[in-house]
Amino acid sequence: MHKHLPRPHRRLALLLLFALLSGCASVPSEDRHSADPLEPYNRAVFAFNDRLDRAVLKPAAEVYSELPGPVQTGVGNFFSNLDDFRVGFNNLLQGKFHDAASDTARILFNSSFGVFGLIDVAGPMGLPKHNEDFGQTLGAWGVPAGPYLQLPFLGPSSGRDAPALVVDFYTNPRNYTVGQQRELRNNFAALLVLDLVHARAGLLATEDLLDDYSDDRYVAIRDLWLQRREFLVRDGEVVDDESWLDDLDELDALEALEAEEEF
Repeated sequence: MHKHLPRPHRRLALLLLFALLSGCASVPSEDRHSADPLEPYNRAVFAFNDRLDRAVLKPAAEVYSELPGPVQTGVGNFFSNLDDFRVGFNNLLQGKFHDAASDTARILFNSSFGVFGLIDVAGPMGLPKHNEDFGQTLGAWGVPAGPYLQLPFLGPSSGRDAPALVVDFYTNPRNYTVGQQRELRNNFAALLVLDLVHARAGLLATEDLLDDYSDDRYVAIRDLWLQRREFLVRDGEVVDDESWLDDLDELDALEALEAEEEF
């Protein structure tokens, strides 16, 4: 059985799951969310992503999930270590200097003593894994979220978070081979596919939890994603209604994950 993923890749996995699960039924206008003015477009993209998932990604994830647990854990740790570059960069931009220093230390320890990040030695040393991306940084700077968006291949996003994916892409060392010689581009493609399959495999056992939230998976994914993004931008600080936090328990269970929007 697939083990829990490191938190940033759990987050990526959840985004992918949100993009790729089914749901294209119509919703009465009174049930539409104020943050989702593009719902007809979003539902069409959601349906496309679902077909892609059923045809390609989910079957690959099911095969991958049969690999030994230590292999899957090592893969997750490797990508988590690369993701710490992005996390530290955004903690620095948000003025969270202590967290940025902790992220830097994680990279140093895991890249050396952890054998290029395959082993998470930093966690037991008291250096926790953080979850930050440029969309959260923009939110911390006061940029409004904008409308909810479903992106082809990438899944849930927003008017604020979608452009931020470009910054996230170029602050992850996994993507540094883009534009270079063919062999390096092939290596990048292989790493990207492995990262996506690993993330998707982490959610195979949790998909049914969406049905407990709503009969309409599109609505469940949209509402939980919007709530989670607000929660992350505020670093867990709740300003108004706290009742929606109960829904986050289901989201955390869905995850085994936390982690973001990235190509």
